[in-house]
Amino acid sequence: MANIHRPRKGSLQYWPRVRPKKETPVVKAWPTLKNISLLGFAGYKAGMTHLQLKDNRPNSCTKGDIVSWPVTILECPPLRVVSLRAYQQEATTLKLVQEAFNPRLSKELQRHLSLKRHNYEQHLKAIQELLPTLTDIRINVATQPIKTGLSKKQPAIFELGLGGTDIKAKLEYTLTLLDKDIHLSDVFKAGTRVDVHSVSKGKGFQGTVKRFGVSLRSHKSEKKRRGNIMGPERPGRVHWGMLMPGRLGYNTRTEYNKHLVFIHDQPEKINPKGGFLHYGLVKNEYAVIKGSVPGPAKRLIRINEPIRGQRQLGNLELVSISTASKQ
Repeated sequence: MANIHRPRKGSLQYWPRVRPKKETPVVKAWPTLKNISLLGFAGYKAGMTHLQLKDNRPNSCTKGDIVSWPVTILECPPLRVVSLRAYQQEATTLKLVQEAFNPRLSKELQRHLSLKRHNYEQHLKAIQELLPTLTDIRINVATQPIKTGLSKKQPAIFELGLGGTDIKAKLEYTLTLLDKDIHLSDVFKAGTRVDVHSVSKGKGFQGTVKRFGVSLRSHKSEKKRRGNIMGPERPGRVHWGMLMPGRLGYNTRTEYNKHLVFIHDQPEKINPKGGFLHYGLVKNEYAVIKGSVPGPAKRLIRINEPIRGQRQLGNLELVSISTASKQ
């Protein structure tokens, strides 16, 4: 039998393999857009189903056919603005110089943030005075899990970037967001592509077979799942990068250019009989993304404008959505 040629198991693309500091993924880079708008949103992973579409794209190999796509459902309750953040350029990084917290926070957020000594007008005035020297304006937002069927009540707080280049116009735009809920349909439109950021499932301590795909030993060997050879006898040490047992999963991962098939605010059209497994019923606006998304049910998933450019999905006509029981 010929030798099987394949790439090395355990890609070093993701290195080091460390646990994230928190389950809410951190986004460090934002695309540059001309229009002033929010560049991201977040939702809770409900589960998966499949839908049927009629492909009307002129250059598609399945033109005129009914295609079936596996999709992931993200329940996206509205977001609330927590604070405005002002950044200045310092060497090769951005430095946070001022932050003005929203004076009209909900009771759930006030429980987790101690802002008794914070003066909103004073900090906002300081940001306005620093406008000529500022490099970027961003906002902190919070989710509202209390509006979902989840048992969690503590909101997740994370930062969102803004499109546009005019700092003054960015600040004026953020001030209009303080008194209202931000909905998914205000940020994204159906038929586009998005980047998905999430924390994958944790699988605990695993051996080299499951962790790196090391081949099982021959059926004539003493133990079929014996680990791999850890290098030569001399020098008597284990070389860097040797495939070893250890923790598997629970890492921050990004998937680029995922299809955002459609956005809807009628949960009865997507809820399966008996609800989604390990999640329940969707009650808010939701996003339907083609394919799988890293992470278990109930985990917060962040969707952002694609940083590698995007392309429209084309003319796809929705035929049906599977609402069969997932039990």
